[in-house]
Amino acid sequence: MSVLEIDVDTKIAPCYRVHIDTNLLERIGPAVRQAAPAPVCGLVTDRHVARYYLRGVRQSLAQAGYRVAEFIFPPGERYKKLATVAQAYDALLAARLERTSPILALGGGVVGDLAGFVAATLLRGLPLIQIPTTLLAAVDASIGGKVGVDHTRGKNLIGAFHQPRAVFADVAVLASLPEVELQCGLAECVKHAVIRDQALFEFIADHLPAILRRDPPTLLELIARNVRIKAAVVTEDPFEQGVRALLNFGHTFGHALETVGGYGELRHGQAVALGMVAAARLAVSRRLFPAADAGRLQILLKRIGLPICQRRLDISAVLAAMQTDKKIHRGALRFILPVALGRAEIFADVTAAEIRAALATLDCAKAPRPSLRTRKNRAYR
Repeated sequence: MSVLEIDVDTKIAPCYRVHIDTNLLERIGPAVRQAAPAPVCGLVTDRHVARYYLRGVRQSLAQAGYRVAEFIFPPGERYKKLATVAQAYDALLAARLERTSPILALGGGVVGDLAGFVAATLLRGLPLIQIPTTLLAAVDASIGGKVGVDHTRGKNLIGAFHQPRAVFADVAVLASLPEVELQCGLAECVKHAVIRDQALFEFIADHLPAILRRDPPTLLELIARNVRIKAAVVTEDPFEQGVRALLNFGHTFGHALETVGGYGELRHGQAVALGMVAAARLAVSRRLFPAADAGRLQILLKRIGLPICQRRLDISAVLAAMQTDKKIHRGALRFILPVALGRAEIFADVTAAEIRAALATLDCAKAPRPSLRTRKNRAYR
């Protein structure tokens, strides 16, 4: 397997490269040294990732000449908060980091978001190196510079735009990824496919067995296809003033579902899957999106192992959580709705009644089944 390198040039920060290969962690020290040379680096990870990879990464960094300052925090979305950031500041400042010292985010989306926010704010900004260890982080969270933490009022309400200096995605680490984490990463892959690339949707549907058994060449192609989509979007719109908002497909519903669940009941990818189902059904009700394609989406998510309905859904609580969504513009929620497989548009005129009706379809007792006619489609394979 040969390394793939994809450049991301937002024009607002130096162009950086996403490196996709197998066994990258074994040579991470020299790679980081080339991207951000300094006498000391900060390494941020969680306890779960640390058990698997910290020792090897630490050794590689030390051999490359770094003194490594570590901050390790408990795993989980509930720890992506300002209190954890303050603890990271204390640990890293005590290690006497310098303005050239890179912050390495070794982990999944939570680690990348939190470490990125630390890098954006500590000493008025330090170089950030993303080292994703989950599929979700590799294809989405590590690219584009959106970093931040959650607030009790909503997800990612405190944050910044801080582009990484480099991203190193090691396909080999996905072999030890828990099944649910692989499923959550695939939710973001499906999101990219629906909004931007029907061929990617077909690729996921056709190659799902190989993806689920962690076939390295298939995963390499999957990650590369998604990184190219994410890179193209953030290059065009680094501050989410236009087309980048399309990457929020499923997230307006999904973030509210996460908030109501206290960041513990649903994982991010699971919430996004539910959000995509609700958004697709809303689009069908507006006659924007074919019901057959909404059925294909629902079936593919189910094949992956992601939820397509939820029990005991508190619709009023979800609606209230939506009112603090960071994507509200001029008092109106913006929804990303599919208009075809591979194309989506932004809508700011969705009514409360439409939102409530879409949420109601997520109730497992009431959720509609996809049309039998869609079973001829590839999503059923």
